[in-house]
Amino acid sequence: MPTLELDDATIAYQDSGAPPGRPDAPTIVFGHGLLFSGRMFHAQVAALSSAYRCVTVDWRGQGDSPPARGGGYGMDTLFGDAVALIEHLDVAPVHWVGLSMGGFVGQRLAARRGALLRSVTLLDTSPDREPLRSAVEDVAMATIYRLLGPGLLKAPVLKLMFGPTFLRDPANRPTLDEFIDRLGRCDRAGMRRAIIAVATRKPVYEELERITVPTLVVTGADDRPTPPAKARRIAERIPGARLEIVPQSGHSSTVEQPETITRLIREFVETVDSGRAARL
Repeated sequence: MPTLELDDATIAYQDSGAPPGRPDAPTIVFGHGLLFSGRMFHAQVAALSSAYRCVTVDWRGQGDSPPARGGGYGMDTLFGDAVALIEHLDVAPVHWVGLSMGGFVGQRLAARRGALLRSVTLLDTSPDREPLRSAVEDVAMATIYRLLGPGLLKAPVLKLMFGPTFLRDPANRPTLDEFIDRLGRCDRAGMRRAIIAVATRKPVYEELERITVPTLVVTGADDRPTPPAKARRIAERIPGARLEIVPQSGHSSTVEQPETITRLIREFVETVDSGRAARL
């Protein structure tokens, strides 16, 4: 897996490269949610890489990215990592697709460095700080995970990360088991710092009105950490944003409803690119 070397961190990413015969195809960059990696966009990359260059990033201390070398894990730091990756690959302007943590970064990118983007898709995310009770619970869970691993946390974590429809279906057991297995193989110290960074993040709601790139906001109807009310706050704040609520989906919508999410992304970026071409 290729990496981007920064002063205080190594950022792993995967790059599908330009589709055959389309060297100038637009790029979609995917930013994953907490406790996952770029693998959570596997279905979307498989479906979209025939028409788009697809890049997935693993945030610090997650997936194949090792713990940061003394650096921070805050959302503003990850925003800087995202900018550095886009500039390193020389692929701007890109379509940014971010879920939860990746959406925290996407909101910052769109508000602060909109010239780097063609569009932004915000999946299962929030513009607000974490509610106090949830933040306290998250920090406690991070400490338990650091000391003991994910075993004792399996049930509460799965309820947070996946909706009831997905959890009830026996066919999804291998996916859930793989998620817990990968979580158990992560560096615990790095993941703990990532969890705390999410739990203590600063809000960006006041910045959203500065976003001018086309915006798609999507959330699962059964999303517990970032319920539909959070998505509505984002869509109402960003001029012209489109809102979609996906039935029978929890917080990990790209995994729970891959075909629906892929269709929404495809339709959105194709519409943006056709409009962009017409203006050029």
